[in-house]
Amino acid sequence: MTETIFTRDILQGKVAFVTGGGTGITGGIARAMAEHGAKLAITSRKTENLEPMKKLIEDGGGECLAVAADVRDYEAVESAIAQTVEHFGKIDIVVNGAAGNFLCAADELSANGFGTVVDIDTKGTFNVCRASFEELKRSKGQILNISATLHYLATPMQIHVSAAKAGVDAITRNLSVEWGRYGIRVNGIAPGPIEDTEGMKRLLPEPLKDKITKKIPLGRFGRIKDIENAALFLTSDAAGYINGVTLVVDGGQWLLGTSLA
Repeated sequence: MTETIFTRDILQGKVAFVTGGGTGITGGIARAMAEHGAKLAITSRKTENLEPMKKLIEDGGGECLAVAADVRDYEAVESAIAQTVEHFGKIDIVVNGAAGNFLCAADELSANGFGTVVDIDTKGTFNVCRASFEELKRSKGQILNISATLHYLATPMQIHVSAAKAGVDAITRNLSVEWGRYGIRVNGIAPGPIEDTEGMKRLLPEPLKDKITKKIPLGRFGRIKDIENAALFLTSDAAGYINGVTLVVDGGQWLLGTSLA
């Protein structure tokens, strides 16, 4: 069990449904939520991507349901939501973390490549939000969408991801207004460069990492733990009057316009 600055029961009695919950940032969020009292349902396209995290959560004394579903497929998402409710009885928190990414110049990017990322990130986020609406309405629950800072200025080689995450931010704002009347809070987190993710290791060459580190006001790259802490805060009662916010967690990096490509 990891160290924490929060009380261990901050999410006690909550049920969280986390897409992309087997690995990376959202895997960390899922584990952290379990360690702070929540029961977890994690989903990914392939069950084998979920089993290690399920075991880690259960070995730590938590409860975890692994459900395979492609967020681009609305019926598959509906089925995953239904299985979660059948297993745990409700859903209180939805975390949209399923995402796709690769480096590609705009003039070399295929329409299919662009569309695939938008379908996973933007359409997938909407699909999960829409499919979980009735359950969140019933529980007066909340949604946490994982975004990015790539589209705040401009990031070369990332037009597809930038467009997709801009759509995610729009979903966060719109749903916070439309669904607030039902007691549903909708917020987001926009991580900056997080060094202990597979994507950052793959996308960012070491020489460029050193250059960017010097331009981050806090003088370091983020870690998954930083995003976990932000997620625990936003989904806890401590943030009970926060709605429609996408919280930037990047050490101030985007304010200097430092490109990651």
